[in-house]
Amino acid sequence: MAIRFTQNPIITTKDITPSQSGFVVECVMNPGAFRFEDKIWLLLRVSERAPQKEGKVSLPIMKANGEIRHLEFDQNDPQLDISDPRKFSYNGNMYLSTISHLRLVCSEDGIHFYEPKDFPAKIFGQGLLETYGIEDCRVSFFEGFYNLTYTQVSENGVGVGLIRTQDWKNFSRMGMILPPHNKDCALFEEKIGNKYYCLHRPSGIGLGGNYIWIADSENLTHWGGHQCILHTREGMWDSSRVGAGTSPIKTKEGWLAIYHGADHTSRYCLGAFLLDLKDPSKVLARSSVPIMEPTEDYEINGFFNNVIFTNGHVIDGDKITMYYGAADEVICAAELSVSSILSSLNKKESLI
Repeated sequence: MAIRFTQNPIITTKDITPSQSGFVVECVMNPGAFRFEDKIWLLLRVSERAPQKEGKVSLPIMKANGEIRHLEFDQNDPQLDISDPRKFSYNGNMYLSTISHLRLVCSEDGIHFYEPKDFPAKIFGQGLLETYGIEDCRVSFFEGFYNLTYTQVSENGVGVGLIRTQDWKNFSRMGMILPPHNKDCALFEEKIGNKYYCLHRPSGIGLGGNYIWIADSENLTHWGGHQCILHTREGMWDSSRVGAGTSPIKTKEGWLAIYHGADHTSRYCLGAFLLDLKDPSKVLARSSVPIMEPTEDYEINGFFNNVIFTNGHVIDGDKITMYYGAADEVICAAELSVSSILSSLNKKESLI
């Protein structure tokens, strides 16, 4: 169903310079995507840290004033758990192995990207709620504004932040709009009735799980009407967690949403579901099998293996050009068909 670009991966860590001296880029992944000034733009997640010393493990943390400090541990310390390359645990405390910021790149052909000279290319975390970095930005355009919903990470938890811009030179930070633990927030690109809507993914601890929810708002910052609309499915490719991609696509049949699902081995695939046009809390159909799964070497082997993760696409009629992170390390692209995805959905899978 998905036709991968022959140029994949289209952006690697070698294509991105570190944000500061003394850092190395470990991963470049999970871009938001949009059109602006007759180009295709990506807002990349760039993950960095200092070079690792033999026998040591170090990680960066940003202070509230923007300064970076480095924590260093002995690799053989029995209190240190580095089994997951994405995060470390030490003496009961959780840390990320890298710190992420957002990087702006553009392209005339949607394949070859470069950093623009006339725009601020980097967006960094700020304040106490972003000391571990900012990640995985979705870009939604409506009412003359580009709306950036992204993941804020700190020792206080993981929440959703909102930044708005009209020109990509001046930015309004709206703060945290969904508190911890929450992420994967995708805005609908038009009002339904008189309200804005978003998909989001709170995480249940003990009760509940990593499910997709929907919420509504009158002003984009205060959200209510929360409803859980999509569960994980035991024994299937999305048995462990599910989360929204980017803005749902409006079709005659309903709102088409692409989402990621992971199983209990943390293998990430992509599926889709269909929401009612007038009442998007109603799920009409859902993928029984993935519309895309990791099969290529650059998707299977990397910083974190067996991962396809998308939070950005651009639409041309029936064609979806989807930009995605592969193996949590590089950025790739593929073409999909709206009509083909719709025809593949199973209405019997509409129940959560």
